[in-house]
Amino acid sequence: MTTTDAHAIAPPRLVSHLSGWLGAWPPQQPPVVVGNPRNSRPGWDGAVHPVTGVATPDGAAVVGVPQEHVAAARAVAADLPSLLRGLPHALGKPEARVYAGVFRWSTSPAPLPDAGVWLAAEDPSVPEWLRPFGGEVLMARDRDGRYLAGVGIKRHDAHGRELAVVTEAAAQGKGLARRLVAQAARRVLDEGAVPTYLHDPANVASARVAEAAGFPDVGWQVLGLFTTAP
Repeated sequence: MTTTDAHAIAPPRLVSHLSGWLGAWPPQQPPVVVGNPRNSRPGWDGAVHPVTGVATPDGAAVVGVPQEHVAAARAVAADLPSLLRGLPHALGKPEARVYAGVFRWSTSPAPLPDAGVWLAAEDPSVPEWLRPFGGEVLMARDRDGRYLAGVGIKRHDAHGRELAVVTEAAAQGKGLARRLVAQAARRVLDEGAVPTYLHDPANVASARVAEAAGFPDVGWQVLGLFTTAP
């Protein structure tokens, strides 16, 4: 995929989201490193995420970092592998590592039947993992009102909303997750944003949910910094 292809296949809503979330768009080769104020401020979860990047299969990428680390990060950005290796030291976090996940989006969610109801995140029936998302969350419950599966929305900005889904072990294998993701995606699109879905490449179950819900894998990667240090 060329840089032009990457730009061409991204719908306008996604372009608007990536331009702000990363700090620039489209991607280039060698990777573009930009100073983005967002990488120094708390994100949707209240945590600071010093690296946000998206890369395409040809090694083109845009990577946002705090402004004070731009020069050091650009110095190791000869190509994408070099950037991934060198970013932790460039950011002064040698104990960290850069991870690469699968980046998906959808403008045509699968026409699956709805499976859940929207509830305020602070509703007493909402499980703890869903509460930090705030706003409304999507939940599937059994006849007795017990939680089976749910979707939270990471509201990165007005243009991009990332979906996260978790299903109870006893309820897995029944198609709940894909139906909930498609249902949530339709709502995000109705609100004028584009739904995104990110997951680890090794998470086969999550990949299957995404495909079934109408989120194809076009070979894009999401880049971020993982560290257990404070």
